[in-house]
Formats: sequence, C-alpha cells, structure tokens
Amino acid sequence: MKVAIASDHGGINIRKEIISLLEELNIEYDDMGCECDTSVDYPDYALPVAEKVANGEVDRGILICGTGIGMSIAANKVKGIRCALVHDMFSAQATREHNDSNVLSMGERVIGPGLAREIAKIWLTTEYQGGRHATRVGKISEYENEHN
Repeated sequence: MKVAIASDHGGINIRKEIISLLEELNIEYDDMGCECDTSVDYPDYALPVAEKVANGEVDRGILICGTGIGMSIAANKVKGIRCALVHDMFSAQATREHNDSNVLSMGERVIGPGLAREIAKIWLTTEYQGGRHATRVGKISEYENEHN
C-alpha cells in the first residue's frame, strides 16, 4: 500500500504523528506538505492528494486541517474519491468496511494526536467488505459517471 498525506497549517502536528505511524507500519507514503506555520489554502493540499488517489498513483490518501471539513469537501470534488471525515474509531472502521473510503480526513483542532493515530491505524488496516455494500458504493460511482 502507498498513501499520500498532506495537511494545511492547521494539521501539521497530526500529519507528523501519522507519518510516524506509517513508518511503524512499513507503509510507503508521499508527504505532500505543508511545512509552514502561516495560513495556507486547504484545497491546494487536498486536491493534489485526491488526484493521486483517483489516478492510481497511490492507494489511499490522508488529509488533516483544523476541522477536517474543508479538506473533505475539497477532496470529494475529485471524481472517484470517497473521502470520509472521521473523528472516532467506530466510524474509521465503518467507512472502510461499508463505504470503501479511499481518503481519510481528520481535524487537529477536534481530536488529539493519540486518537488521530488510532483512527488512522484502524482505517489503514480495515478491509472493504463488499457484498451488499458494493451495490451502494456502485450507485455512487454510477451517479458520478453519469453527471461528470
């Protein structure tokens, strides 16, 4: 598995924590920034990560900003992306098992580094169940293909 990861200025600390987790899990990653403490625009980081996932350069993406909301909205504009905004462990598992999410978004101002690390670990190690869920995810893909 290869993961693209990025944050804006509001998510740098958790991004570094998740990079440490990726290294511990021996997961290859592409760190796409940012490395600044001044305000930047989250779409400038979310969209390139989502594009890498959508075009198959990486398997999954992880995005962190202050709340995770802006990153998830931007990422979900890219065709083929199912970005889930997650702040609890149950949802991390459910979004992989049921929604086959391919991008994870979290908010550094909402959760701390320990919980973010647990969420990411669950999300990275949980497999998509398919089955009845495949029909539902397929309906999203069909709509997307018909309207884009």
